[in-house]
Amino acid sequence: MDNEQSKLLAASQGLMAQATPRAEDGDEDFNIGEIFATLMQYKWFILAVTMLAIVAGVFAVFVSTPIYRADALLQVDEKASGLSALTALQPLMEDNTSVSAELEIINSRMVLGRVVERLKLDIVARPDYFPAIGRAVARRHKGDAPSEPLLGLAGYAWGGEDIRVETLDMPEPMRGDVFTLVAAADGRYDLFDEDGQPVLQGHVGEPASGEGVTLFVSNLTARAGTRFELSRLPSEDAIQRIRDRLSVRERTKKSGVLEASLVGPDRPSLPLVLDEVLNTYVRQNVERRSAEAENTLKFLETQLPIVKSQVDAAEVAYNNYRQVRGSVDLTLETQSVLQSVVEVDNEIVKLQQQREELRQNYTAQHPRVMALDAQLGRLQARRGAFEKDVSKLPDTQQTALRLKRDVEVSTTLYTNLLNTAQQLRVSKAGTVGDVRIIDDAAVARLPVEPKAKIILVLAAVLGLLLALGAVWLRRTLRVLVEDPEKIESQLGLPVYATVPHSKAEVEIAKAIKSGKGQAEQLAVVQPEDDAVESLRSLRTTLHFALLDADKGSILITGPSPGVGKSFISRNLGVVLAQAGKSVVVIDADLRRGHIHREFGFPRENGVSDYISGSQTLSNIVRPTSVPGLSVITTGQRPPNPSEVLMHARFEEMLKQLGEIFDILIIDAPPMLAVSDAAIIGRHVGATLLVARAGMHPMRELEQSVKRLAQAGVQVRGFVFNDYDLNRQRYRYGYKGYVYRYSYK
Repeated sequence: MDNEQSKLLAASQGLMAQATPRAEDGDEDFNIGEIFATLMQYKWFILAVTMLAIVAGVFAVFVSTPIYRADALLQVDEKASGLSALTALQPLMEDNTSVSAELEIINSRMVLGRVVERLKLDIVARPDYFPAIGRAVARRHKGDAPSEPLLGLAGYAWGGEDIRVETLDMPEPMRGDVFTLVAAADGRYDLFDEDGQPVLQGHVGEPASGEGVTLFVSNLTARAGTRFELSRLPSEDAIQRIRDRLSVRERTKKSGVLEASLVGPDRPSLPLVLDEVLNTYVRQNVERRSAEAENTLKFLETQLPIVKSQVDAAEVAYNNYRQVRGSVDLTLETQSVLQSVVEVDNEIVKLQQQREELRQNYTAQHPRVMALDAQLGRLQARRGAFEKDVSKLPDTQQTALRLKRDVEVSTTLYTNLLNTAQQLRVSKAGTVGDVRIIDDAAVARLPVEPKAKIILVLAAVLGLLLALGAVWLRRTLRVLVEDPEKIESQLGLPVYATVPHSKAEVEIAKAIKSGKGQAEQLAVVQPEDDAVESLRSLRTTLHFALLDADKGSILITGPSPGVGKSFISRNLGVVLAQAGKSVVVIDADLRRGHIHREFGFPRENGVSDYISGSQTLSNIVRPTSVPGLSVITTGQRPPNPSEVLMHARFEEMLKQLGEIFDILIIDAPPMLAVSDAAIIGRHVGATLLVARAGMHPMRELEQSVKRLAQAGVQVRGFVFNDYDLNRQRYRYGYKGYVYRYSYK
């Protein structure tokens, strides 16, 4: 008989091994199926985090201030030189400023400082909005009248408020301080400093002064009590604010066409500010070119009297000589030499004049200055040759030639200077500059920021990445057992049954806990559930496992609370009773036992009452609606559960019940929490540990087995509960279906 029992036990273990899915070689590696299974396991968490990120993105779009953009076009003509007809002045008026230099000029303090001064951009006056959402709510206000305050917060602006400050003067050290203006009734207001101290009181449309501050408010539309923030920025800060929002670039390389843009939240003021920037730049360009002509004209006007006196002196000297010597006629040869000398002297004077003008802007080593010096050297060499020819003439002819030359050179120079001065006067009057505005500033109808679609897409992507990162981190930090094979391979103990997750049991438990459902068992109301089918497989396995046991009792415990040991105990008792066995389920968790609730019994009159002697065995055994199944509740909660279970009457109770029932199923407290399971385990025929998928690290299961062994209790095997068949289907493909087989 013993030989037959051994064969049956070996056969049952073989069947059990076939029923348990085996991982193929390489399944331990992290593969695509594992990734997909993990994603499906945490799909609701990932979806929740992603949706939360999208909601955050929607909120960001709602509260973000729209940024608008104004554009304008400029043309820079680097070769322009005033009136095109004055070609004689082209070398004098030519401007070689590069486009890159013009870009720097537009962004200079010279231009932007004038804009700040004209438009008073250093005065900042704005309503005080509620943090985060106040500006967004005010921006969506419709109507001209100020909005009513939300949540009774009357001090904040909620839409429709407006303020216009014409003057805000204060000492230089106070520049940058933020003042608070509080609107009052009848157009009055109060101004406070940063410490909340009163500065002045005023009325709209009238200047007000106090504590060194002068304020003129031309318009104030707000409810009484609404606060506004006022400040006067230092000039550098105001200029930098424009510079940060202003962008100027050459549209295409070497085109000379500049595209200027200004961004900001105040859509109506953008074109005004940008037009003022461009007009200021154009004005300074015209002024610069006009100033060049004016400087040259001033130089010529200082030279004209000097040259005129030289002309007069030369004519007087020449006439006096002729009167003294009589009428001296120059020969043809002398006249030819005179003409050549006059031409050379005129050229020398012109080049010297150009050199003086260049020296105002360039050093002596500049290439243009050095080129003029070289030309002067050549002309002076020619003049030296002519001087040798003159020295060969008679003395009378030499003197007459020199005096006549002085007259003609001075006269020619004076005439040229007069012509040049007149041309400069005409050029100054007609100067238009070398830049012009092609397109005035215009603002786009839609804001350029925020880009709602991009923000929402980025929020969704970031939320998804955050959720995936959290899942990965949780999986990395918590190495939990999700495959029953790991228990068998690392602990060397068999897994008697793998119980799939049951949605029907979850609904039953919720209904009973809320008091809306009746006491019922999954094996009764859903007999074809996959979890019940797995318990039937456990029933068959236990039949062979208890053949060599001297007692027909089974202890069911777990490493920690919440593993489902009570669910296993109750429904295993049902399927055993349905197989014709007489079964009693004993709730030995004297601390937190709740089996009485699932069967609809009161807690009283149970295990603790029998051990204390207040109840007999027949009084504590309660039959259920399932034929052959009885239940013993915990009874009154004792102050010392462990000492109660160590009492001799507990062992006596188990012996008496073993004589009455075929199988005893004892639901014990968690092993790692208390020692009750170790006490009970010495009085039963077999001990099973319930492990829940994805809840325990392997170390926890190993420690549970070790503690029971130290107490002299041998664990027969495990029941792997709450197994996710869908996850395993994603991991292993068709193999996930081996746990699911029914008559449907």
